Amino acid sequence: MFQSAPTEAERAEQRQARAKLRIGIPRVLNIWSTHQFWFGFLEALGIDPRRIEFSSDTSDEQSRTYAKGRGTVDCCYPVKCISGHYGELLARSKRKIDILFSPMIHSVPSYLDGHVDASLTCPRVMAASENIKAGFIKERDAFAEARVLHLTPFVSLADPPVVPKQLYEGMREAIPGLTLAETTHAVDMGYRTLNAYNQRLRAKAREILEWCAREQRPCILVLARPYHMDPGIGHEIEVDLQAHGYPVLWAQYLPTDPDLLHWMFDPDIAEGHIRSPLDIRDVWKSSYSGNTNEIMWGAKVAARMPWIAAVVRLASYECGMDQPTYSPVQSIVERSGTLFFSFQDLDSTKPAGSVKIRVETVAHYLAKQGADIIAKKLAASPPDCPLLKA
Repeated sequence: MFQSAPTEAERAEQRQARAKLRIGIPRVLNIWSTHQFWFGFLEALGIDPRRIEFSSDTSDEQSRTYAKGRGTVDCCYPVKCISGHYGELLARSKRKIDILFSPMIHSVPSYLDGHVDASLTCPRVMAASENIKAGFIKERDAFAEARVLHLTPFVSLADPPVVPKQLYEGMREAIPGLTLAETTHAVDMGYRTLNAYNQRLRAKAREILEWCAREQRPCILVLARPYHMDPGIGHEIEVDLQAHGYPVLWAQYLPTDPDLLHWMFDPDIAEGHIRSPLDIRDVWKSSYSGNTNEIMWGAKVAARMPWIAAVVRLASYECGMDQPTYSPVQSIVERSGTLFFSFQDLDSTKPAGSVKIRVETVAHYLAKQGADIIAKKLAASPPDCPLLKA
């Protein structure tokens, strides 16, 4: 049946209703790499950005306080941790949320898109929202009791043309008066916000590399999944390393400036090993997983960048997506003479003393061998590095 367009008074009422919504987002999994998209998207829909709230970082206290009795069967520790984030958001009374927004992200945007087969997410991670929900409705419906809507739209962020329809279908019952046209506009704003954020971080990473090149100082590259930035998942290993005076880069935010990429990879292109600087077919044939692709490409960058003198690999306990990459990544890095250190079984019980010893070991070998590693890698590199012209 034909439905007439809302009047200006009705639109004003809908805008006011949206501005009053308070949306809680669990600070988990792929939210760590896509949060800026959701800020831009929700604000463009008329949600007051001051009323978009994230849960706190993962912690044992969070789990004990809010996840008790809510656990679900899953061997993935980062997925299990979501229960604490859900519980914390639902328990907030001073700033009570109206919507618990936990999108099922099927694929993620990546700087490698167009050079790899796909940028899909881990299936366990994608389905985590519905998995964790089971723990909150198994005895009684915690969402209904708190009068909170659990919103889990399915979205393929690596495929922008389909995103507006996906989010419109998944959110139209929750956002007053939502239309496909304004969803399309909001999606565009989400990508703009995310791209601007990523560009700022890549520019900062280049600044760090330029400083290292100018001062002939080593830095460290972290190869991990975005959620290892969560102190409760990654145990702040990169923070402890930085405290020893070494700049730290993350593979997700490596600079992708054409001059730098061609300086590193033109010899491989000329020899026919790869088709472009962002091609990973020479080391990883099955390039379907977004995070895995970036880890593999990061290893290639580490092998070619003289001032990346050490790589630290972080992985959670029994991560099925990461396990096949352990040997290839280590081989790529170590063949170049770059130091390689791995923390491949991180979970909630990782002993703090053990982590401290490992961090001190990384710092020791960097202090001892960093200068020699830089000199040897620089001697094997193409001439005229753009970083030395800054």
